[in-house]
Amino acid sequence: MMRILLFLATNLGVILVASITLRLLGVEPYLNAQGLNMNSLLIFCFIFGMAGSMISLFISKWMAKRSTGTVVIEQPSNSTEKWLLDTVAELSREAGIKTPEVGIFPAQQSNAFATGWNRNDALVAVSAGLLNRMRPEEVRAVLAHEIGHVANGDMVTLALIQGVVNTFVMFFARVVAHLVDSFLKSRTDGAGLGFMGYFAVVIVAEIVFGIVASAIVAWFSRFREYRADAAGAQLAGSGAMINALARLKAETELPDQMPDTLRAMAITKGQTKSLMERMFASHPPLDDRIRALKEAAYRQ
Repeated sequence: MMRILLFLATNLGVILVASITLRLLGVEPYLNAQGLNMNSLLIFCFIFGMAGSMISLFISKWMAKRSTGTVVIEQPSNSTEKWLLDTVAELSREAGIKTPEVGIFPAQQSNAFATGWNRNDALVAVSAGLLNRMRPEEVRAVLAHEIGHVANGDMVTLALIQGVVNTFVMFFARVVAHLVDSFLKSRTDGAGLGFMGYFAVVIVAEIVFGIVASAIVAWFSRFREYRADAAGAQLAGSGAMINALARLKAETELPDQMPDTLRAMAITKGQTKSLMERMFASHPPLDDRIRALKEAAYRQ
């Protein structure tokens, strides 16, 4: 499961570097001189826009291990680790995927995440707090949720969506800058924005369009959480999945120990209250997720 915040840091860096590079290499002035060739601009934006998402996707597992302190279980040292490996292997077989790497990260808040560049080369990790406080059937449900993310191909799908929105953020930002520049030239005898003015308009437009793009990606992330909950219910049972989410809800007041770049990767990000928080939240409220599972169980 690839998550939003991991992408944002890399993608923002790539977009800013791409903006400077396109300008310094003379690509944008050339396009302007040609009357802003839309096809060429879109191709350039697509290449650079997708680059951030692909880089994030391929380094996601390495980043997750480093930022959370996850220790991958190579050989189980106790019965809990053996049960964890066996359970992930069993759930993976049922989901039809290759068994992911399994790890534990040192956080007292109950949490878990999955990441990796494809469904057959993933990592599933749980917090020490989750193992200590949840019942085995609840831990199994959490693992099933994460396996659901992997089996659904959420990592690749989110990377593609992020790459597409990056492309259009860069593209429309330059279109806006070109229009502003053309307008000023028509009113000031050809003075226009100038180098710094043009670059400033591009950056401001990228920030504005980037906020809209983040809301789109967040919407998909929330949709994907419902799907992973449904997969978890199918693999581990609706009752166990509902109980696991209820247990997570009871811990929402505990300090969030997940790194910023991985909060959206976790099975829960806590409760969101305001409309703005809900719009940009990577996870739906736990109450809504529990209600959706109960309604699905009632229909069956």
